[in-house]
Amino acid sequence: MLPRIAFLACPATLPGSPTRRPDAFEHDLQVGALRDGLAGRAEVLELDWRAPLEELAECQLAVLGTVWDYTNHPAEFLTRLENLAAAGVQVCNPPEVVRWNADKGYLAELAQRGAPSIPTLWPDDPGEADIHAAFDHFGCDRVVVKRRVGAGAVGQFSFVRGDPSLAGWRMGHAAMVQPFLPAIQQEGELSLIFIAGMFSHALWKHAVPGDYRIQSLYGGTEHVVTPDAADLTQAEAVIAMLPFEAPTLYARIDMVRGLDGQMALIEAELIEPYLYPRQGPQLGERLGEAILARL
Repeated sequence: MLPRIAFLACPATLPGSPTRRPDAFEHDLQVGALRDGLAGRAEVLELDWRAPLEELAECQLAVLGTVWDYTNHPAEFLTRLENLAAAGVQVCNPPEVVRWNADKGYLAELAQRGAPSIPTLWPDDPGEADIHAAFDHFGCDRVVVKRRVGAGAVGQFSFVRGDPSLAGWRMGHAAMVQPFLPAIQQEGELSLIFIAGMFSHALWKHAVPGDYRIQSLYGGTEHVVTPDAADLTQAEAVIAMLPFEAPTLYARIDMVRGLDGQMALIEAELIEPYLYPRQGPQLGERLGEAILARL
């Protein structure tokens, strides 16, 4: 009997869902690449992470694929992963990785370890006064405000000095505030994908003119690159800083050029990153081999 791999998703990404997101084609591409890479040596099941535990526990390994709604239910999600692990299902990436990576406060830990970082403030629930203070703190005229538990730029804000929409504004979530980096619009964001700790491929991601969000949901586009040696070395250094004994099954290191002209870490994505199989034709094979090695 073939091993069974659960590719965990959510109603917004599962095929046939009436609430499917327009960017859920990323789910299809990633599942297709994984099936091709496994080449019939394991069965891939596309399952909602909230499916009955008994159904999920029939699988030997669960990949956190497109579980894009977990950010609104982090405690429930983590409990589900812990229950899966307790039932003998190998979860990739494991619950302890998710617990560490779900709150973007991990970026402060990586900065302390030497990762090139973006200056950041960490207010619990910022309001108008906090944003005005951030302008002065950073000495800038534009900031970006992100949820500490969030993904895909959902629930993200960007304000400029004098912005009338700030009047009475409050985030409603624990947040991180950073100076806006013009390079995100001029040069883009560099993503480097690692499988089992080894570099796979890299790409630049670009926003549509007038926007700064590079995700496909907002019209972002990508092109594959061979990364500069210095950028690859920086990304590999971040991978080495991760506080886990074994390499994670997958990781995506996202970087952008800071105000000082140097590349800085935006995210170390370890939960449900899109791994860009179109830009990395060998991704499915690499991911499949890494999964089979874990079984």
